[in-house]
Amino acid sequence: MATLAEALSVRGTGPGRYLGSTPETRMQRTFGGLVAGQAMVAAVDTVDPAYAVHSLHGYFLRPGRPRLPIVFHVDEVRDGRSFCIRRVTGFQEGRAIFTMSASFHIAQAGPEHQDEMPRVPGPEELDLSWGRDEDFASVLAVEWPDWQLRLVPPALTVSTTDQATRQQVWFRNIGPLPDDPLFHVCALTYMSDMTLLSAAFIPHHGQPIEGASLDHALWFLRPFRADEWLLYDQSSPSAGAGRALTQGRIYDQSGAMVASVTQEGLMRTPIPVDETAPPPR
Repeated sequence: MATLAEALSVRGTGPGRYLGSTPETRMQRTFGGLVAGQAMVAAVDTVDPAYAVHSLHGYFLRPGRPRLPIVFHVDEVRDGRSFCIRRVTGFQEGRAIFTMSASFHIAQAGPEHQDEMPRVPGPEELDLSWGRDEDFASVLAVEWPDWQLRLVPPALTVSTTDQATRQQVWFRNIGPLPDDPLFHVCALTYMSDMTLLSAAFIPHHGQPIEGASLDHALWFLRPFRADEWLLYDQSSPSAGAGRALTQGRIYDQSGAMVASVTQEGLMRTPIPVDETAPPPR
């Protein structure tokens, strides 16, 4: 229910120490994108502005408690001529709930190539609804009022390979956001956790499933703005053993691939609860 700037707000409390904000929410556990986004803001604050973020790798260790602030510890692992590495750990009540490595790079000249953007309807051609998932639409309106999401209808999604699942979503912050490119990197870190795991649920519609993000990797490939429409091309190549692998490619409206995402998530059949069993000690 907070604006993006409020959600990503962190306050320095000492060398390499930061305190995250606690936006109001109705969710039972902290949104993973919020934790990762705040961790990225903390990491960025410790690096020379000449270096741009090019990747992150994070693990969600424990569910976050929404009403408790997160304390972030930033370790300056390496400062090189071309690359810098930071390790960030988020704590609640002294227990680690998230850990992330972020790499920063000074851009250099080199050859370029990329996969072609899928040819799908543009965001202006789609309505504001989220398919038939009214529950998600209502949560989106309450929790993320400054974001717009438009789902490409399943009949219009485009697949270039024989994939098990495919989901495509246009999204943007209604902004306008600050011009600082690093703010947009943190914004995309925040938003990249949303909707990705749901791509794995598509073949299992109607089945009871427990889901949660386990780890998250994100590569920033080209400049972009999070307050302009971005296409999130999502797929899940495999699920099994209670986990699902998901992948995403993010394009701007010109067709430039601006980021790539890989995430593994918990996707298991709910475990029945024996209400007659004594509580655990």
